[in-house]
Amino acid sequence: MTAVLAHRAVHHHAITAYVLHAAGRVLAKHPEANAAIQGRLRPRVARYPFVSGKVTLDRTLNGRRVVLGTVVPNLHEAAVADIHAHLTRVRHGDPEKLKDFEGVRRLHAAPWALGRRRFRKAARSLRLRPHLTGTFAVTSLGHRAVDSFHSVGGTTTTFGVGRITDRVVVRDGAPAVAPVMRLSLAFDHRVIDGAEAADVLTEVKEALETL
Repeated sequence: MTAVLAHRAVHHHAITAYVLHAAGRVLAKHPEANAAIQGRLRPRVARYPFVSGKVTLDRTLNGRRVVLGTVVPNLHEAAVADIHAHLTRVRHGDPEKLKDFEGVRRLHAAPWALGRRRFRKAARSLRLRPHLTGTFAVTSLGHRAVDSFHSVGGTTTTFGVGRITDRVVVRDGAPAVAPVMRLSLAFDHRVIDGAEAADVLTEVKEALETL
């Protein structure tokens, strides 16, 4: 993460913004992975010409600690600064008022069973899915002492972002200390196979290393 931290020292962008930026560019080159699936007996797969990423946020809504999600659009072409601006707005804005969470507020206001039915009905639509859950997702636990984890959600690919910590690495045949972040990937085997998933994860890693 040396290159990312050097850029961040000047521009002060969130680490998640860099991951979204790298993953957005990579998934644009992997349409098989930039997809969603619906149905059990007769599953249908939709592939999208754009990339959007869902990020989970630890917020408080109606006095309760909840996990909220925001979808960052057009990641196939968005700049890191624009991604960071989106994240900053939703992280520091009032979830009781932000338009981004209007649908979530309605779901929370409805009886639990009714809210669940409404969300599942909307999520079944492959046309609406990328606007609700993104074409991929990112979950970060790097603010805690978490190195790696796997989060399984409703997207074909979900990246897990761990903490950045100094570790011993080998450079030019000699040991050195460098900032390292572990990036995990959970994927839906119904949509892509392990080889495709490995390509995606490797290319995101390389994009972060060569920022």
